[in-house]
Amino acid sequence: MYQRKIEKVLQEWKSTKGHKPLVLKGCRQCGKTSSVLDFARKQYKNVVYLNFHEVEILSSLFDSSLNVDYLTTAISAMYPDAVFEPGRTCIVFDEIQECPGARSSLKFFHLDGRYDVMATGSLLGVSGYKSFVSREFPIPVGFETIVDMYPMDFEEWLWTNGIQQPVFDLLRRCLDEEIPVPEAIHQRMWQLLLEYVIVGGMPEAVKKFHETHDVNQMLRVQRSIVDEYKTDMVKYAAQSDKSKIRECFDSIPRQLSRENKKFTYSLVRKGARSSQYVGSLQWIEDAGIVRRCNNLMITELPLSGNSIHDQFKIYMADTGLFVSMLDEGTQSDILQGNLLGYKGAIFENLMADMLGKMGRKLYYFQKTDSLEIDFVIRYKGKCTPVECKAQTGNAKSMKTLLNHPEKYHVDSALKLGKYNVGRQGPLLTLPLYMAFMLTDL
Repeated sequence: MYQRKIEKVLQEWKSTKGHKPLVLKGCRQCGKTSSVLDFARKQYKNVVYLNFHEVEILSSLFDSSLNVDYLTTAISAMYPDAVFEPGRTCIVFDEIQECPGARSSLKFFHLDGRYDVMATGSLLGVSGYKSFVSREFPIPVGFETIVDMYPMDFEEWLWTNGIQQPVFDLLRRCLDEEIPVPEAIHQRMWQLLLEYVIVGGMPEAVKKFHETHDVNQMLRVQRSIVDEYKTDMVKYAAQSDKSKIRECFDSIPRQLSRENKKFTYSLVRKGARSSQYVGSLQWIEDAGIVRRCNNLMITELPLSGNSIHDQFKIYMADTGLFVSMLDEGTQSDILQGNLLGYKGAIFENLMADMLGKMGRKLYYFQKTDSLEIDFVIRYKGKCTPVECKAQTGNAKSMKTLLNHPEKYHVDSALKLGKYNVGRQGPLLTLPLYMAFMLTDL
């Protein structure tokens, strides 16, 4: 079992007096089930586990009544080893989206108060999913705590590779004091970053890579996950949206291969219009598979208030899955630095991965074809442009912004790439592997 940040969230939930049933939602295969079960088995004397995806008949238990005594009796009949002991039993509903009745029962378990309930769910809230039962089994608004979980982030990846706290402390000091990282550590971190680009954060892919160090075996795992996503699109989306969702998803590599990476519907299908595909794209985003990065009208805080809702880029939520969708041999090219024209797409998606897994919303700034900033974030209370480079390189757009503070209202910026830590006036250069440390809002 890998160390995951979600464990701290779960501990805080359990220690909160009068806590409500917890619903852990996120994309498929990001580690929800293993994290919840590991936590429950450590914290409770008894764990009662129901998987609605694997055992479909379990859903019928919730058809007659949502009374807690009835449900515990019915579950005990199905699972004679289940023990319901007030204050010492945690009930785990896995893949709760498969059983709307179980989701509704969370209200009754909370009001009853004898047992803690934790649930995991994929595709919760996506358009068309289980909509035909929504009136019969309403979502228990106000009676559940919803927590988002993401695939493993870069810091968790470092933990799995044995990086110890003194190294994190050193990196933090180098960032805060703006001094170079010692060369040996710098090289090691850069290599781990390149490996993270190709592996990403899906626990099964991480496990396969660490067990075998075989990129091809890892790639098969990643492509299997992508195939699961595609199956979900066919199985769960509304009939009218199925093909459009697949078309949007399949267009992502083409969208990011362009110099101007703004999402263009004509790349989904020739002659396509936003009105035809906007709902389909939203479905993929709601499923946690992709992240949207909105353009800004102006580089000022608050970023959300200055975003342009219909101008955006789309990135895969996990860098490893994105790379798995590219040509054979891309993984080897990345590790050797032979990326050619695609390096911008790969390392922009890496930056989106690292920022998104912090829980940050994504923004960029493009005024003209010659003035574009990869990302804009709130950092240390300021609107801060961020450029990411696969290799060292000039950032002309960044210089334009910094040279005209009266127009763009920016007085500091970040450039991340194959650098060590250094400063040139208002521009702080950082190694790309330090992006996960940009947590100071």
